[in-house]
Amino acid sequence: MYSFFLLFFLFFGVNGSAQEKQKVDIQSGYLEIRPEFPDAAIYTKDETGQVYIVHEGVEMWCDQAFVYLKNNFVKAYGDVRITQGDTVSMNSKYAEYNGNTQFAFASGDVVLTEPKTTLKTDTLYFDRIKQQAYYRTGGTVQDTSSVLTSRSGRYFAESKKYQFLQNVKIVNPKYTVNSNQLDFYSETGDAYLYGPSTIVSETSTVYCERGYYDTRGDTGYFVKNSKVDYENRTLYGDSIYFDRNKSFASATNNIRVLDTINKSVIRGHYAEVYREKDSVFITKRAVAITVRDGDSIYVHADTLRVTGKPENRIVKGFYRARLFKPGKVGDDPTSGKCDSIYVNEKRGITKLLRNPVLWSGENQMIGDTIHILSDTITDKLDTLKVFNNAFLVQKDSLGFNQVKGERLIGLFTNNELDTVNINKNAQVIYYSRDDNEKLVGINNTVSSSIQMYLEEQQITGIRFIKKADGKVYPPSMLPENARILPGFQWRGDERLYSVEDLFKGKPAPVLPKITGIPLPKDEGEFFEDIPEDEIELPEESKLSPKDLQNRPDDPKPETLESEAERDSIQQKVNDSIQTGN
Repeated sequence: MYSFFLLFFLFFGVNGSAQEKQKVDIQSGYLEIRPEFPDAAIYTKDETGQVYIVHEGVEMWCDQAFVYLKNNFVKAYGDVRITQGDTVSMNSKYAEYNGNTQFAFASGDVVLTEPKTTLKTDTLYFDRIKQQAYYRTGGTVQDTSSVLTSRSGRYFAESKKYQFLQNVKIVNPKYTVNSNQLDFYSETGDAYLYGPSTIVSETSTVYCERGYYDTRGDTGYFVKNSKVDYENRTLYGDSIYFDRNKSFASATNNIRVLDTINKSVIRGHYAEVYREKDSVFITKRAVAITVRDGDSIYVHADTLRVTGKPENRIVKGFYRARLFKPGKVGDDPTSGKCDSIYVNEKRGITKLLRNPVLWSGENQMIGDTIHILSDTITDKLDTLKVFNNAFLVQKDSLGFNQVKGERLIGLFTNNELDTVNINKNAQVIYYSRDDNEKLVGINNTVSSSIQMYLEEQQITGIRFIKKADGKVYPPSMLPENARILPGFQWRGDERLYSVEDLFKGKPAPVLPKITGIPLPKDEGEFFEDIPEDEIELPEESKLSPKDLQNRPDDPKPETLESEAERDSIQQKVNDSIQTGN
């Protein structure tokens, strides 16, 4: 019986005038009049079947119906079933409808079925004027792919939207969603999450405080403190797109990719994560930060790509790559520039490729390719290798100390370069000074190999191996044009002195405006705010006036209006603090 009234009012509204309300048409059932129910016409199922009632195209069956024509009120009992065409069916054990207030109530295993969803609850209210159904004692919606549960739920018939509040859960074979407020559209399977929410699966956990998820297509869009946790990576961003089918996620604006195993983080303003490929692509001021031996190493390039399992991570940077290592307190920083960079964390090797330059303290090194090797156990710098056309330059007050050769090999102690070997066709220009820093002469020597010793980044000694020719010239005896070795380059103006210098000379990226997900509009309370003594309720109803009122403990949704009011109050508080009132 309830089902009939619910669907009738849901799909057809009111026909007829306020003065003349159309009555239901009882077409079958055994009629009896009982003295104890003087105002009721009682219809009971007989050998032909259940009580059958028709009302403007809606069909209803029940085992017994009490019809109060004077009050335009009906109560239905036992296997109540209604149908509307071929698309909607509703069942309950008990139902009643007040024709004067156009309000329906059903209880006992209430089931509302449509092509895409099935709603189950123990108690359901329906307001025909508002075209809304409501439960507040717990309900379950079975979708084509998921089961949704909540303490409180509201169904908007015209938009086919469910509004779930408090302890909201979606259980899908692939994932589980938990939220405190969720709007679900039954036709499309679209779910909108408001407030702290999670989507948990075997391979990932999504968190957001505002988001959208296609429960049937398994894609989502998340904003406001959003993040995606994989087994060993966490992706943060102002907005995140998520595709479970492709094991893919992308983030836009102020993104971070945190690698908990390797103690590293990648920052930028656009990132793509491919979970199955263990691959991360990041651009727009991309920078990878790794903690090694209590120090941080920054790698920047126009585009960064991180691939490989946690134990074998590889970082590749393409176009205008830069490296910066601040060093510990009291140390000089290490920095570098090149066209592209390669870092293999398992092997402890960093490669600077194409027109590279590296500064270790005051020492500038260039060559065709530069390799930096770290001890994989201690994470400390171990060896430096410069291949082909190797050049080491150190600025002196009167010029430049220079060493060149085919290959340069440098050795580190406690992350500080202390020994440099120049092999094959080595040449040197060196301003030799005594202990008081007084210039002794300019050393211009050719040798098959040269070994240099450094302390606190300064050259303190030179050893020539198989010296060919050369000598120490007084400054007056060595012309200015002879004080520069062939291939010399001074790139000191490119040196990085701080983390901010990673982006020096590069324009700030143009960030797209994030399209947010607004809170839903305030659609008012389900029950009207009417005093108990003014509520129209037939005395035959099982309900009391208290049942038709909003309760203080009923969960309330977050809305655009409540957010605006909260922001207004906070602004007044801030203004009061600033003015000292």
